[in-house]
Amino acid sequence: VQLQAYGGGLVQAGGSLRLSCAASGIIFSIRVMGWYRQAPGKQRELVATMSSGGSTNYADSVKGRFTISRDNAKNTAYLQMNSLKPEDTAVYYCNADVHYYSGSPPIGAWGQGTLVTVSS
Repeated sequence: VQLQAYGGGLVQAGGSLRLSCAASGIIFSIRVMGWYRQAPGKQRELVATMSSGGSTNYADSVKGRFTISRDNAKNTAYLQMNSLKPEDTAVYYCNADVHYYSGSPPIGAWGQGTLVTVSS
């Protein structure tokens, strides 16, 4: 499976960006899709995840500002980021737990990352 993430860019503090992540390849279903980020010199951290049933989980630092959504039919996840802050600057990675066939265990897959830069 391949995950293609896009939508990053340069934005001023207080602005908005929308990231997209499309999964392609041999996919039976995707249990969880999510976004992680890694700032320079820091470890990768969870931003938001969403199950196929719609359950969401957010990092405290983005609650109320970011919204994750999915289109299960298109195997695509989105991250709407509002009220961006300079500390949101990072490479954002898409992740998916993929079932390759019915009954198979989920296997994690990562996208290539998209850079989000928030200027003050």
